[in-house]
Amino acid sequence: METKELWFVTGSQHLYGPEAIEQVAQNSADIVAGLDAAPSIPVKVVAKPVLTTPEEIKKVLLEANADDACIGVITWMHTFSPSKMWIAGLGALQKPLLHLHTQHNRDLPWADIDMDFMNLNQAAHGDREFGYMLTRLRHRRKTVVGHWADARVQGRIGNWARAALGWNEVQNLKLVRFGDNMRYVGVTEGDKVEAQIRLGVEVNTYGVNELVERVATIEDKDVDDLVKLYEADYDVVPELRVGGERHESLRDAARIELALRSVLEEHGAKAFTDTFEDLGALKQLPGIAVQRLMADGYGFGGEGDWKTAVLVRVMKVMAQGLEGGTSFMEDYTYNLGSETPQILGAHMLEVCPTIASAKPAAEIHPLGIGGKEDPVRLVFTAPPGPAIAVGLMDFGTRLRLVANEVDTVEPDEDLPNLPVARAVWVPRPDLETAAEAWLTAGGPHHTSYTQAFGREVMEDFAEIAGLELVVIGEGTTATEFKRELRWNQVYHHLEGGI
Repeated sequence: METKELWFVTGSQHLYGPEAIEQVAQNSADIVAGLDAAPSIPVKVVAKPVLTTPEEIKKVLLEANADDACIGVITWMHTFSPSKMWIAGLGALQKPLLHLHTQHNRDLPWADIDMDFMNLNQAAHGDREFGYMLTRLRHRRKTVVGHWADARVQGRIGNWARAALGWNEVQNLKLVRFGDNMRYVGVTEGDKVEAQIRLGVEVNTYGVNELVERVATIEDKDVDDLVKLYEADYDVVPELRVGGERHESLRDAARIELALRSVLEEHGAKAFTDTFEDLGALKQLPGIAVQRLMADGYGFGGEGDWKTAVLVRVMKVMAQGLEGGTSFMEDYTYNLGSETPQILGAHMLEVCPTIASAKPAAEIHPLGIGGKEDPVRLVFTAPPGPAIAVGLMDFGTRLRLVANEVDTVEPDEDLPNLPVARAVWVPRPDLETAAEAWLTAGGPHHTSYTQAFGREVMEDFAEIAGLELVVIGEGTTATEFKRELRWNQVYHHLEGGI
């Protein structure tokens, strides 16, 4: 985030004279300084010169496209900026756009207002002209209304900035698949070419033998150092510690982690998948290795689920600097007998320790599938609090995001015999409605779960990416949700063209 910028672009015209333009520039500088200092906005906000001609507008917006540091553009019409001046520039702009509808002054100076004041401070007028052209051009954007110094306004800009960070990330993301998709599973399949066209992500498959060969090259000293780190960071069960009867399994897990990191770094990849149906000569299914890589920001999807791996990585980038973790997750089983029915989320091994409520335990248990030695994994429970679970699906003609707002809760009882990391949550508005809506939407069983942010960030990301997003939360009804899906199907079919 330290290297990324939002460009602040102010529109005006020469009708009001040079002194007015100078005042516009000064007022814009004040706003930029305030936004740049706002703790809720995670990247630097940079002021650009006041734009008063079509040529200036197009030049700056093309420069935004070419600058790798720029992840998005904020526009504001301080005065009246005739919107035909913006047609060429907006047509060329490829970076995300936020239209900030604000004004420099918060209050009206009633006793001092004259026509000079009115001509200078007419964003209420100028932004309507600009909004018309954005809509006429069907230019995707976010609109934020309110005074620039208000925390609520800054928070909404910050949410959009996080979505822009996610879009910047997926445009440059490389993903490594070790093996293919789990056999016969439908929802984890997808069109990797379409994903690269629509999102920019490169998804490529590598034989698991490349990973196996890398494991064999790992030095014992490096394994020793990583095992010491395990014992410092986690409650390692005695049988896995040095001198324990299963210590060698911990060393095998460490070798797999070091090999995974090496291969991913070599390929410049920030996301990956594996599958227990294609492990080659690996001694165990990667467990603690995957968990620790996710904790360091990598995206992951089990059973070859590259779409969820992409989503986990993107959501981790969007969550930088916020409290609460982000993890690969699966809706595993229900507690229908509870007064408020709950979902127990987990996976075989691979849940990220950034969502742990306490120091994770490093344990070893039988897996029962995969035909390999027992894998080492981190075991913990997620803390209570609001969260959101998001799935990404490929319907052949388009991609769809589905999100469920949830409330994570403490388990009703201890889970002494469940040897995996887990989270227990109550979906909004309730399990019955949420599950019906999720199934109706074709939502996947794998999700990216985060306690770091809520629906607005995902809404902003979907808008930037041009993806369909349906949200299940408070107020959702099965009837209205089904109607929304039907309208969406028509809209996205028409938007895609013939």
